[in-house]
Amino acid sequence: MDSTIRFGKYKVEREVLDEQRLEEVTHRKTYSDIRPSVTEWLKDSLRCTIPKLKRSVLSSFPVLYWLPKYSVWDYGMPDLIAGISVGIMHLPQGMAYALLASLPPVFGLYTSFYPSLIYFAFGTSRHLSIGTFTVLSIMVGSVTERLAPDMDFLIMNGTNITGEVDITARDSYRVQVAAATTVLAGLIQVVLGLVKFGFVGTYLSEPLVRAYTTAAAGHAVVAQLKNIFGVSPTRFSGPLSLVYTLKDVCSLLPHTHLPTLVVSAVSMVFLIAAKELNSFLSPKLPVPIPVELITIVTGTLISKYAHLKSNYTVSVVGEIPSGLSPPSVPDASLFGEVIGEAFALAIVGYAIGISLGKTFALKHGYKVDSNQELVALGLSNVVGGFFKCYSVCSSMSRSLIQETTGGKTQMAGVVSSLIVLVTILKLGPLFQELPKAVLGVIVFVNLKGMFQQYSDIVTLWRSSKIDLVVWLVTWVSTLLLNLDLGLAASVTFALLTVIFRTQLPTYSVLGNVPGTELYVDVETHREARKIPGVTIFRSSATVYFANAELYLEALKEKSGLDISKMLIYKRRQEAKQKRRERRAERRAKRRAKRERQAQRAAKQLSGSVVFSVELEPSSWKDTCISGNVPDKESQGWTERENGTVFVIPTAPRTSDCHCRWEYLKGGDPDGTSLGSMSELHDSDTTTLGSSSDDTQSQDLERVSLGSLGKWTWDIHSIILDLSTTNFVDTVAIKTLKNIFQDFSEIDVDIYMAGCQASVVEQFELGGFFSQSITKRHLFASVHDAVLYCLDHHETTSFPRYEPSEEMDSSTKP
Repeated sequence: MDSTIRFGKYKVEREVLDEQRLEEVTHRKTYSDIRPSVTEWLKDSLRCTIPKLKRSVLSSFPVLYWLPKYSVWDYGMPDLIAGISVGIMHLPQGMAYALLASLPPVFGLYTSFYPSLIYFAFGTSRHLSIGTFTVLSIMVGSVTERLAPDMDFLIMNGTNITGEVDITARDSYRVQVAAATTVLAGLIQVVLGLVKFGFVGTYLSEPLVRAYTTAAAGHAVVAQLKNIFGVSPTRFSGPLSLVYTLKDVCSLLPHTHLPTLVVSAVSMVFLIAAKELNSFLSPKLPVPIPVELITIVTGTLISKYAHLKSNYTVSVVGEIPSGLSPPSVPDASLFGEVIGEAFALAIVGYAIGISLGKTFALKHGYKVDSNQELVALGLSNVVGGFFKCYSVCSSMSRSLIQETTGGKTQMAGVVSSLIVLVTILKLGPLFQELPKAVLGVIVFVNLKGMFQQYSDIVTLWRSSKIDLVVWLVTWVSTLLLNLDLGLAASVTFALLTVIFRTQLPTYSVLGNVPGTELYVDVETHREARKIPGVTIFRSSATVYFANAELYLEALKEKSGLDISKMLIYKRRQEAKQKRRERRAERRAKRRAKRERQAQRAAKQLSGSVVFSVELEPSSWKDTCISGNVPDKESQGWTERENGTVFVIPTAPRTSDCHCRWEYLKGGDPDGTSLGSMSELHDSDTTTLGSSSDDTQSQDLERVSLGSLGKWTWDIHSIILDLSTTNFVDTVAIKTLKNIFQDFSEIDVDIYMAGCQASVVEQFELGGFFSQSITKRHLFASVHDAVLYCLDHHETTSFPRYEPSEEMDSSTKP
């Protein structure tokens, strides 16, 4: 294909449009036309109609929308297969992740059962599998161990404290703590969903979430080391708890329980090999092999028949009660102690769920309601908390299995819940001999995907250094500060990076692309041409309080006009001029007084001749008058005292009427000069023949930077391209008004271009427009503003901009 093929051209003829003319042409609607009043909004919100009621019910209960349309023939078998596959995964993961939460394994099965049924009725995603998840399990475990440490449940033997822990009492209280935390987290999610705060999850960027889950995987590994090595380290809480726990585990490695370590090693080798085989054969298999279920079944059988607990003191799961426990009200007195962790659980669980849900929705062509997802997840936690479940969210591994095995709707979730229910009712006691080391290995191996996220470091290094910094800060803060404080620190840092990027945007001066009406950065485009006499300034970010001052500084730098120094210099010259005028006024008063004294002295001197010269404001003329001054004329001296200069002879007048004159400004008859011209500096000349007020006003008008000769510039207009601005606050409005006012003092016109309608409305509400700043200073585009500037300053000494020969003249209206 020929690379010289040119694109099509177009010809546009139109008038130059400023904002006022644009509104007239487009008939822009008013603010009240676009947005209803509060009264109308309340009436519309409270008005109840059948269609509105139907939409409200269907949005609150999504199951009522899709369940009547459910086709058993099309969706029944895929959902059944997917549900069985996910249910089989629920069993080992539920029991294993319960250990991460420092709870008995049976409560992991409860958590896999109840919330899934609630999400079935209220959720909008078709492929999410709700239940236990690694990160949330660790977060729950941190709060349960903080409020119910082993040290608080040591068995008392009379007055002596034994080293044994009352496991029953400890686990019972930890279940209460977990349930209270879960209910509070669910209430937070429901409230956020009802007030339409579904966007809150957007503040957790993808690098932040991936780094957070990667760091959480580190917490999970450390938490399972005690089960893998068979040691009993002290569990710490709070900042640096991971470091302290890891240090304690390392100190206990010489006391490793070898039978437990052998069980862990064998289970790990078997599970890793089975998973790799499963991945290799997955394209050829209709459903994946349940390697985790096979592992726990095999481990249970070996433990039972080899008597690992009695012969080798290998720690096992222990008693698993059959049946469902009745609901109970959580202890509300614990809410105040767990509110921080509950809020973190609510945000993290929602962020993981909505990101995964939107991924499946985009792939399969349906919509996920973020606010309804908050409500559904919150209700799942609230109801689950009453049945002694702990916090849940969607699981990435189970959701992928549900989607890849052909799941179409949440009926697959119902099937998986039934699998868990059968296990709780009938099969639970069969797993009492399952070694805890096997569950620890299952957790460890399932973290493989999270460990692979360390490759994000290389990817982000190549694509975005800022995202890499966010990733590293999140990872470090989560590891060192624990999961709750780490999340808060990570979100704060991520928001600060956004603020810093808006504070330090790219500022550029634009030039015209020959032959077009496009304007690009002259520093990054060789063919861009500056417009003579016009500076086009653009910021890559919106202008608001955090960068308004930086915006002004960048404008000074890019335009080459340091307006602050120029105005300070002008103010100083004006102040100096005022001081000179005040001195001149005082001199004039002293001069008038001495004039009157000179007149009286002249009358007393016999034979003396006084000559006077009347100096008009427009010119200096000497008039020689001989004879005495009349009395009437002497009365007029006081009326014209500011406009008169006395000239007296220093030598007697000769016959040819030649004599030497001496000019006195406020002088005395003795010839002392008090106001010689050498005392005035830098055009410090008082215009005689006018009042002091008129003199001051005229001289201040003459004080300009150009006349003072300190600066010279060839800019007559500056165009501010605000096309990137989507809002302005009061600080930005004040800054822009100051730009208009300051640059007008040095005869530079300011115009704005590309303002969005919402920004113009904010200008109007903020009192931006006045008699000196009108909508005539706003233009629809940069090109309109450029053409107006060139036409407006056509009579000035600045060169008229002519488009290049390549430029189509039709682009200029």
